[in-house]
Amino acid sequence: MADTEDEPGRRVGFVRRIGLFQATALNMSQMCGIGPFVTIPLMVAAFGGPQAVIGFVAGAVLALADGLIWAELGAAMPGAGGSYVYLRQAFQYRTGKLMPFLFVWTAMLFIPLGMSTGVIGFVQYLGYLWPDMGQTQGDVVGLAVVALIIAVLWRRVENIAKITVVLWCVMITSVVLVIVAAFTHFSPERAFTYPAGAFELTTNHFWIGFAAGLTIGIYDYLGYNTAAYLGAEIKNPGRTLPRAIVFSILGIMGIYLLLQIGTLGIIDWKQMLDPDSTASSSVASAVLEKAWGKTAANTVTVLILVTAVASVFAGLLGGSRVPYDAARDKVFFRPFGRLHPRHRFPVLGLVTMGALTAVGFLIGRHTNLATLIQLLTAVMVIVQALAQVAAVTVLRRRQPTLRRPYRMWLYPLPSIVALVGWLVIYGYADKNSPGRHPIEWSLAWVAAGCVAFVLWARYEKVWPFGPREINEEYLRGADPDTDPDSDPDPKEPVAL
Repeated sequence: MADTEDEPGRRVGFVRRIGLFQATALNMSQMCGIGPFVTIPLMVAAFGGPQAVIGFVAGAVLALADGLIWAELGAAMPGAGGSYVYLRQAFQYRTGKLMPFLFVWTAMLFIPLGMSTGVIGFVQYLGYLWPDMGQTQGDVVGLAVVALIIAVLWRRVENIAKITVVLWCVMITSVVLVIVAAFTHFSPERAFTYPAGAFELTTNHFWIGFAAGLTIGIYDYLGYNTAAYLGAEIKNPGRTLPRAIVFSILGIMGIYLLLQIGTLGIIDWKQMLDPDSTASSSVASAVLEKAWGKTAANTVTVLILVTAVASVFAGLLGGSRVPYDAARDKVFFRPFGRLHPRHRFPVLGLVTMGALTAVGFLIGRHTNLATLIQLLTAVMVIVQALAQVAAVTVLRRRQPTLRRPYRMWLYPLPSIVALVGWLVIYGYADKNSPGRHPIEWSLAWVAAGCVAFVLWARYEKVWPFGPREINEEYLRGADPDTDPDSDPDPKEPVAL
């Protein structure tokens, strides 16, 4: 339930209604969108053969290590906002509101960039049904899809619920059909015959490919933290959130491995490297055509098109709320905290992210999908991923008495694994996108965010132009696992 206002200036809290099954399903539905349908050929290209399965396994390991970080933070601070809440609590003692501000600033870019990959996937698979579609026609179609999604979201959230359920069912159906089709004509020899030198770990070529595969892999797993963003609506969050995160990662890992191995067992991996091949642009359609014929391929391609729309739809629905929540908590620009006077949705957040999705789509169309994935992960790594690795340790030292119903298994090993994984992705970003400079662009975006923060802080008269405000509501608040009706109600911050 979204927070609302029943009187001017009075904010009504969230209700904890989401249980373990719903939280796990929410994570999995966000994780399993268009991603695997468009990234299997990219993964094969990165590794140069069917050993590309390594990329999905490595992505799962990184997702699980990072997921345990989310699990500890989410269980201890089950409020609305996810990273925004954790970074605000961890870094407020030295840098005031800088880190949560920068998180929202970077989320304003990496969320719509992620959604733009779904639009690119839509256009790629539409090309299977419309083989004569040109570059300009594809651009127009993609922009029209973005505009249509924004138009559908231009209404009350409760009116969207049924649409979301239908789209989720279509998504699951398309994934299952592709897996079943692949294994009805599966060839172990095709799937497990590797080129010479496929596993030469001493070569730089292998590790560059591994870094590219890890980036693609973690991109496909993104979404395992979705329930954490809805922490204020989770029942028994101390137990539910850690389990939902772990269960969803393991479940999606099984689905992805079946999809990857099944595809490699029916489609020759060399075809996926040919840019003019259907296996390169629409690999799932190629699987269906080879297994069950053209009619079945056309039908499932339509389902995949709906899946692509569903992933963008869900991402923009949730993403547009990030700057809204921050603005309402006085950690971001005030205009983002305004709702549509009639339909009660965040207008500026939706319009801004929709526009950036359109821009990201055009960038990806006129470069390539791999470049777009490198850029969005590079932006995400700096503030969200690396800062959260540090936040676990910072909070253990700053708030040792914080209620922690879940403490990270084998601490600090998962933090170290996550740190290494994110640094590998970031460090190899430029090598895997030669001439595109994702590292430089991500640093430029963060630098622009620092400038924006200074201007905002000066206007709002907060640190460094005013006192730091220390707010430890989760340290003093009620236990949501014993009091299901509790809702974090921050007390007046202490100025330092």
